Amino acid sequence: MYVRELSVTDFRSWAQADLTFAPGVSVLVGANGQGKTNLVEAVGYLATLGSHRVSSDAPLVRRGAAAASVRATVVNAGRELTVQVEIQPGKANRARVNRSPVPRAREILGIVRTVVFAPEDLALVRGDPGERRGFLDELLVARAPRWAGVRAEYDKVLRQRSALLKTARHARGDTGTLDVWDAHLARAGAALTAGRVQLAAALAPHVTAAYADVAPESVPVGARYRSRVEAVDALAGTVGPGPDDGWQDVTGGAAHAELAAKVESALLAEIGRRRDQEIERGVCLVGPHRDELDLTLGEGPAKGYASHGESWALALALRLGGFELLRGEGSEPILVLDDVFAELDARRREALARTAARAEQVLVTAAVDDDVPAVLSGSRYVIEDGTVRDELAS
Repeated sequence: MYVRELSVTDFRSWAQADLTFAPGVSVLVGANGQGKTNLVEAVGYLATLGSHRVSSDAPLVRRGAAAASVRATVVNAGRELTVQVEIQPGKANRARVNRSPVPRAREILGIVRTVVFAPEDLALVRGDPGERRGFLDELLVARAPRWAGVRAEYDKVLRQRSALLKTARHARGDTGTLDVWDAHLARAGAALTAGRVQLAAALAPHVTAAYADVAPESVPVGARYRSRVEAVDALAGTVGPGPDDGWQDVTGGAAHAELAAKVESALLAEIGRRRDQEIERGVCLVGPHRDELDLTLGEGPAKGYASHGESWALALALRLGGFELLRGEGSEPILVLDDVFAELDARRREALARTAARAEQVLVTAAVDDDVPAVLSGSRYVIEDGTVRDELAS
């Protein structure tokens, strides 16, 4: 897969920018603040409908503009599609495929697939559990776009049940409505949990291998999905890294359905056990929104114990592990390396460059040419004073 053309309008600092790319390496070079990261951020937005830099859409719209637009023509296995998203903060975004509107923006997911490695990824190791849950969910959707609907359904149920819990203390013992939402939460939460558990099991060997490559002098690392519900955590410990019989199909995959049914029963039991606590506090205390991807360094946790270099290496291993997982399943993603080489030592630079060189397309941003390893020489674009100059075309 590769992006052949990219066009942005009123996106971040750009009133308008149009670029043409080819397969292989494309390096965007420019001083800090010139807007090079904004361009690769736009590519990533088409893949995830989110930014790797901010949590909301408002900062993506150029100051003074009402909306932003991102459009790309993507070539995948010889098939060419043009996808466009209009970003409207406070409103539902609108999307088109080959100029035809689609009912919901998330229907474009899967047309563009990216793996983005950026300075913000240090939070995958040092940040709170929400960072790691988000990483898993993003990878779920890249692996099979239908998981966006599973996550959206769980978020909707979680909001509804949370609102109900806030008023439950005044319901005078009437728990009928809460019983219904307990069942909804357990069912939606089980589907999401089972998907994450199976993904984490498949991902873990790739993360371990990638870390050994980028930090051979360090102790081994591990990654495991951990639920706060003891019975669910025990189930997660039984799932291995091998093929899982169509887990992507959330309605018919045998392995997923069997695991989800067991998780649903465990969640329902835990919800019943903790109902009084939830009503007292007015929050949902049970569900995948409280789970974690445990990262270990040797025999202990990585968070709080990994050095700065080890944390960078582990963050890199998570991204490279995801990249190799997708590649191994025939879903070649575009690799985006956003201003990261300056943060890495020589060994980690070379390890990252080796993986990047295997990608069908890699988009690199850098402040200076010397930050980019020689093996990643390719097309070069200079970003300066609000313009993009393709050096091959100039």
